[in-house]
Amino acid sequence: MSGFKKFLLQGDLIKLAVAFIMGAAFASVVTATVTVIMDLIGRIGGTPDFSDWTPYGIHLGAWFTAVISFVILAAVVYFMIVKPYTHAKERFFPDPEPGETEIDILKQIRDRLSAR
Repeated sequence: MSGFKKFLLQGDLIKLAVAFIMGAAFASVVTATVTVIMDLIGRIGGTPDFSDWTPYGIHLGAWFTAVISFVILAAVVYFMIVKPYTHAKERFFPDPEPGETEIDILKQIRDRLSAR
């Protein structure tokens, strides 16, 4: 039981559970946003549901609707999550100035030893 208890209380498992719960909650927000955008497309050019579209008897409508939804979903995630996150990260946590690396220090030690 101690191994099971250790497994359950590991920090990584807790972080994973929190990430999963947050991801599930965020999925509903993204889905609602995609629905709003699909409705706006429907207002502009007719219904955005192509499920009944069957050219030459091939049911391509559901696939076409899924592709449009995927592209919109990717755009929503990129422009509402990735871009703002990247901007905030660069603004509040800039990359440190590159300093001396371990190799540079070892080269300096080598040069000093060879100079003796």
